[in-house]
Amino acid sequence: MASTRMETLQSALRSLFSMVKSMDYAAPRDRRLDRRVPLGCSAHIQSRAGDKILAECIELSVSGMTLHAAFVPGEGEVIEVVIASPSDHVARPPLVTRLKVTRCFALPDGRYEIGGSIIRVVG
Repeated sequence: MASTRMETLQSALRSLFSMVKSMDYAAPRDRRLDRRVPLGCSAHIQSRAGDKILAECIELSVSGMTLHAAFVPGEGEVIEVVIASPSDHVARPPLVTRLKVTRCFALPDGRYEIGGSIIRVVG
């Protein structure tokens, strides 16, 4: 009986691995492959003119992030984002990234949700 369960489990794993190998990760391009962690910490977008636009980092992963801000970037635009440490108890330098914008849409409170992929970690 135990060998039947083991064979069933092995068969299921082979099927799963086969499906994963056959998946086309390149399409659609906006598919998230990495787990995003909810943050909710303060951030700002550094404009090309040198202005700081207040933002909130909603989610962060190794490859991207989601922000809320009163700013509308263009699709494909690369913006610099500075994310403050999520804790006031630990003094850490901010995370500075370059983010390529993949989506932006209006929120009910007048701000915009900006999503994108991190193309470079500056500091």
